[in-house]
This record gives sequence, structure tokens and C-alpha cells, in this order.
Amino acid sequence: MDNVNEAPKQPALDALLSLDLRSVKAINPADLSFIIVNETITLVPYRQAAFFTVSAIGERKLTTASGLVSVTEDSPYAIWLSGFLKTVSKILPKEAGCHKLDFAEALEEFKDGWEEWLPEHLLFAELFSQTGTCLGMVMYAREESWLPHELEKLDHIHQIYGSCLGFLSKAKVDFITRLRGWMSKAVSYWVVIAIFVGLSIPVRLSVLAPGEIIDLNAFAIAAPQDGVISKIYVQPNSVVNVGDLLFSLDNTTVTSRLDVAAKALSIARTDALNAQQRAFNDLKSKGEIASAIGRVREKEAELASLESLMARGEVRAERDGIVIYGDPNDWIGRPVQIGERVMQLANPRNAGVLVWLPVHEALNLDIGAPMRLFLHIDPLNPLSASLLQTSFQPVMSPEGVSAYRIKGKFEEGVVKPRIGLRGTVRISGNWATLGYYFFRRPVTAVREWTGL
Repeated sequence: MDNVNEAPKQPALDALLSLDLRSVKAINPADLSFIIVNETITLVPYRQAAFFTVSAIGERKLTTASGLVSVTEDSPYAIWLSGFLKTVSKILPKEAGCHKLDFAEALEEFKDGWEEWLPEHLLFAELFSQTGTCLGMVMYAREESWLPHELEKLDHIHQIYGSCLGFLSKAKVDFITRLRGWMSKAVSYWVVIAIFVGLSIPVRLSVLAPGEIIDLNAFAIAAPQDGVISKIYVQPNSVVNVGDLLFSLDNTTVTSRLDVAAKALSIARTDALNAQQRAFNDLKSKGEIASAIGRVREKEAELASLESLMARGEVRAERDGIVIYGDPNDWIGRPVQIGERVMQLANPRNAGVLVWLPVHEALNLDIGAPMRLFLHIDPLNPLSASLLQTSFQPVMSPEGVSAYRIKGKFEEGVVKPRIGLRGTVRISGNWATLGYYFFRRPVTAVREWTGL
């Protein structure tokens, strides 16, 4: 029985030397992993072998399997084996060497998969570089249990494998691995101090919000009375002068009433004249004169009121400027109420910035806070401005977002852009630490979620 279990020494030595030579001649980690899973069988018999790379953070990834040219990561075997190894790696001893695992020791959740994919006896060997970094892991599987002299040979050859893998992977060591190698405890200590010092650096809080160019002192043109807009005489963004006709209201009803009032006045004057003539012959008729004259005054007042109403039906510009409103077709035939704004008169010399600051982006802003406007048509040349006015109560913005209306004026020397242009405005707020700047929103979100 012992003669069966003991491998002949000379063939084992030849196999060991052959694997050693083949490993040294490997040109890359993939070539070496192929040799490990497919040719180690010349040293120790097994049915299956799989090679896993180990990242700097300890993650294991199946890259090579015996008998396969390439491994499909989404295959059922690869998916199950990756999950199995993730659990097994937590319970295996941390020291170097080969470690056995039998089916009887498996967790219940993996026994079904083990019976389907693997033989009863497993062996795991981690590959360490000359610096002691774990770069890979090999799993062997077979039906027979592993013998002590086989473990010795496998332990020896895997030390060689680890050294070769470390040499081949030296140029590909990722940043985290290098960082771990460079950072001693003293360096780590100073790095932590540097991070805290960096987070204490004062910075100015800022926020981005949509903005547009407006006239800070725009003159509103409102409907002088209830009515229907019949005609608009100026196009949007056109220049007008004082007295230019802007729009008119439908005066059909007023014209009819004016005709009726004029006829009523004529009748009242005729009645008053007749009363005066009768008074010469009939003293009793003198009492009717005062009443007739009163009716004349009443009709005159009514006619004057309608004439004034007729005149107000035509709206004219009260100052020079640019007419700002929407599409004329949206207004013609539209009923309006007295005081309803129809258009605005803007002066390009009074151009400023209107910002819609969303409520969830709000900062503590002071009058005079710096503002930078990045126009959509010229984002590479920002315009400087300062905060002039802010609202205390949010309103609904044109985008349907609850926001604060903020106005800003351009700094001296800034060429004022055309009214109506839009862009993005960066508003600078108070000073705070860099740590507060980074963690302000996450902390706010956590507090909203937890209610603390």
C-alpha cells in the first residue's frame, strides 16, 4: 500500500526540474498560469485545476482553467466557482503553503454545486512574490485525498511559481500595490495629517444656477382696461420711441356705446332748449329747466367718459426702449384684464442678470457677492457681476422649479450683452473649510433621510 502512495523520486525530480524550467521561460502571467493548471499534473495527479489572480485589495478573479483555452466569466461554472472561492478564501489559513479542503467540510450552501462541478478533495495554494505580496491562487481538485509527500512537492513548485509570477507582474503592479509598498506607518501618519490640514483649508462656497440678461429697471406695459387685444403694431425686440403706438384693444363695444351716448346728449340738449322756450310763455315751465340742464350735464359726463375709454384703447410707449414680449399671435384676440402685463420696455444700458437659484441649492448670500456669468453663446469669456437683490420667498421658475429670484449688476467696464441672452451663473457665498465644501451635501442628504 505504501508503495502505491509513494511517488518515485527520480520521475518526480525530473518533473519538478521541467516545471521549473518551463516557468522561468514563461513570457507573461497568462502563459505562466496556463503552465500551472495544465502541466503541474506531471508532478502530482489531479482532475481539475483553476488559476485565480489576486488584486491589491484581495479580490480573486478566475482567469485560467485546465483543459480550456479561455474562461467565460458568465458561464455557470465560473460564476459558481468565483462565489465559492470568495467564501473559501475567508476560512483558509493565512500562512503560506498548500491547504486542503474536503467535501465534508463544505458549507451547506455550496454542497450542491460542489457535487456538480468538483471532485471530493480540493487543494489551494497561494502564490507569493519575493516581497511577500499575494499575486494569485491555484485550486486543484481530484477524487483521492492528498498525500503528505505530494503537499511537499506542490509547496516547493508553488514557491517557484510565485517568484516567476512576481517577476512577470512587476511591471504591471497597480497603483494600490505600489502605494502600500511605499507607505510605511510614519508616512501613513503624515498622510493622515496632510488630509486633515487640507480639509481645513478655507474656500469660498459657490453655486451654479441658470440666468438671463434683463433690464433691471424694465417698464411694464399693462392693459389699461378690460378688453380684447385687437392688434399689435410692434414686433418683439424692436426699438420704439416715446409716443409710438404699441397695441390697441377691440373698441367695437365702446364705439357703439359712444354713438348711443352722443344721440342721448343731443336729445337732452333739445329737451333743455324746449324747456327754456316754454318758460317765456308759461311760468310753470321754469321748474323744468333745471331738470333738463341736469340731464344734459349727465349725458355730457357719460360721453366724456366713453371718449376717455376710447382713447385708452390705444396704448403708446411712455419712453424709449426695446419692446419685450412673446409671439404676437399669442396675444391677438386674447382677452385681458385691467392691469395685466402685456409687454415690457427695456433699456440696454440698464442690463443686468436675473438668476433662478433652486431652493435646494441655496446658500447664505450677501449683497455685493461676486457673480460670474457664462453665456451659452460665449462660455469661454465669463462676465463679472455682483449681487444686487435677492428674494426671501421662493417662486416658481420658468423651468417649473421652486427657486429664489436673484438680481445682479455688471461690474464697471463690462460690455453689457444683449437683453434676452441666457447662460449659467456662478455665485460665490461665504467662506468655509474644504471639508465642509466636500461633505455639505452628503451630510444634508443623510440628515434628511435619517431625520436627525
